[in-house]
Amino acid sequence: MRSYRGLNTASSESEIRGLIFDIKKFSVHDGPGIRTTVFVKGCPLRCLWCDNPESQSPEPEIVFWKERCIGCNICLEVCPSEAISVDSHGFRKVIKERCTLCGRCVEECYAGALKQVGRYMTVDEVLDTIEQDRNFYERSNGGVTISGGEPTTQPEFVSELFKRCRAKQIHTALDTCGQVEWDVLRGILRHVDLVLYDIKQMDPAKHRRFTGVSNSLILENAKKVALEQVPMVIRVPVVPGYNDDKENIDALAKFVCKLKTVKEIDLLPYHRFGKAKYERLGRGYRLQHVKPPVEEHMLRLKRILESHGFNVKIGG
Repeated sequence: MRSYRGLNTASSESEIRGLIFDIKKFSVHDGPGIRTTVFVKGCPLRCLWCDNPESQSPEPEIVFWKERCIGCNICLEVCPSEAISVDSHGFRKVIKERCTLCGRCVEECYAGALKQVGRYMTVDEVLDTIEQDRNFYERSNGGVTISGGEPTTQPEFVSELFKRCRAKQIHTALDTCGQVEWDVLRGILRHVDLVLYDIKQMDPAKHRRFTGVSNSLILENAKKVALEQVPMVIRVPVVPGYNDDKENIDALAKFVCKLKTVKEIDLLPYHRFGKAKYERLGRGYRLQHVKPPVEEHMLRLKRILESHGFNVKIGG
């Protein structure tokens, strides 16, 4: 079973750093109101439909924009580890076993075809960014959401950031897949006002096939979060042919009925916006054949869940 206890990031609060791959301001899809969403790097799941593949590795990565490359080969010349290869189509690929993340290729690529995804930031640095929009949080009942990747892979950083936000009366939301040991998750929950809890598939065998892990720990942790009396929003990515059948939706409803702190269920339609990201990482996109669900189908699933008494929203 693959689960994360979380990465130790520092020996003291002042030194705690997190590996961040994006900070999105003015977010309106990751919890109530206007929010700042902090995206951390590292995830124990490998969902076939993941729209942020750059979030999966717990280390910084170099990505390549082929459409920006002018073929100057400077990246090959400056790399001290000979960690960049070129295929017959001109695609630059970083050989991870050789790359030391020195950043020389990124610095010298004036065309902007090579970029590093993921940088270490202290709690203070992230908090400074969050506080810039305090007025928007106050006017909209918004706040900060930590997403990923999977935030529980960096528990010390996430806990300290949430703790500092709460001290400043900023609402906190945790977006988690739940694949983490309970003591780690429970430690973070002490500083959380809302949990956005992802449930991908109710059948354990299908869940393992589609995400790389069973759903047993995920479902067990969902029950425990509810018992801690933490408000929850269940978020379900709707992927045609993978989890959008009535049997799965009915099973989801039956399970969520047991979670007494659930405020609503959000149905998130599958999209292909992440396809280009796989190409930049030199990885194949495995759901080429899957089309986004049509509106009528999303409304049908919404009605099924509403028939069980849930508040349901399409989109985050």
